[in-house]
Amino acid sequence: MQPRISVITLGVDDLEKSLQFYRDGLGLQTQGIIGKEFEYGAVVFFDLQAGLKLALWPRKSMTHDSGIAVAPVSATEFTIGHNVSSKDEVDAVMLQAQDAGAIIVKQAQTTFWGGYAGYFQDPDRHLWEVVWNPAWAAPD
Repeated sequence: MQPRISVITLGVDDLEKSLQFYRDGLGLQTQGIIGKEFEYGAVVFFDLQAGLKLALWPRKSMTHDSGIAVAPVSATEFTIGHNVSSKDEVDAVMLQAQDAGAIIVKQAQTTFWGGYAGYFQDPDRHLWEVVWNPAWAAPD
């Protein structure tokens, strides 16, 4: 398989609330909710970086499309890592997320491997890690 991941889709309970969190709170750019003309089509897309999008899609739509029943939510299924270029930037992003209504799960602190990271959850409890890794080149 050639890795060609182009969209990460998060199942959400309240599309409008999640849109406000990511657009208004975190400042991600979007056209807003599209696809409302279809019964299970309402979705939000955010451009993250070259060739990668974040999508927000109601869980009921995801269930309808995949045929898999809605399961209990678990924040430990995966994390979304947001890499930044400094400890100060980690702190700034964590504060921005908190101001947007995120739940701070773990305050930013020095990691066991020499980096600096903190965790927050969005309105649907998806887990984000904001991290500075001194071994990686600073992201653009």
